[in-house]
Order: sequence, then structure tokens, then C-alpha cells
Amino acid sequence: MPNLHRHRIFISHAWSYSERYSSMKSLLDCAPHFIYSNYSIPVDRAFSNMSAFALKEQLREQIRPVEICVIIGGMYVAHSDWIQFEIDYAKSIGKRILGVRPRGAQVMPAAVTIAADEIVNWNTASIVSAIRRLR
Repeated sequence: MPNLHRHRIFISHAWSYSERYSSMKSLLDCAPHFIYSNYSIPVDRAFSNMSAFALKEQLREQIRPVEICVIIGGMYVAHSDWIQFEIDYAKSIGKRILGVRPRGAQVMPAAVTIAADEIVNWNTASIVSAIRRLR
């Protein structure tokens, strides 16, 4: 088998609602013939008592080295300011945005739809194929 490309990914998430992040990570971990590095900081390594300025810098450091930012559409409403910051910063430095429509969702937030280079349904094959196309 040829060498596989290691995809560098940032998965947008909120620590207080980490179940979708965990599900996305599990989905990618189980994808056949797919390897990736996750630059997101999970809830078990969450920063505490950090100013908004410091958190923005931490997010910049997580996004800078990646190829693709994965934005899960359903999380947008509750955390739009932070997710919008991640989208805006990623776009400002030329990162690709993959929007993922959560299971059962019919619509995506307008900000994600506008920013995304591609939007796919919550399906392993669709997500992995889109990541490969966008890199």
C-alpha cells in the first residue's frame, strides 16, 4: 500500500458541548486508510481562566498549521462568536473550511454555508472524501 498523506485538521468545538467533537474524532479515527493529526484541544486539556485575548491566540496557534478546519454546523448557534472567529481567522490565512451537517439537520447556519469550501452530511465516507479533495 502506498504511503498515506497525514491530514492536518482542526475540528471546531466547544468544551461544554464536546459530544459532537468526540463523535467526529471517533468517526475519523475509524475511517479506513485515513490518517490525520488533530490540532484541536479536547475538553480533558481545556484551558482554564484564560482571557478572551489569550484564547484567541491559542486558537490561532491551533489553526495555523492545519490544512482544513472542520466546522460542525449544529454547534454554530450556541457558540457563534468563537466559531465565527475560527472561520474568519482560518479564511484570512487561506485555510480550507469543511462544513459538516449534523445527523438529521436540514439546514446549515448561513455563516458556515458562506465560508465553507464544501459541505457534507455526517457520514464517514463523505467527510473523509471531502478532506482528501480539499487538502
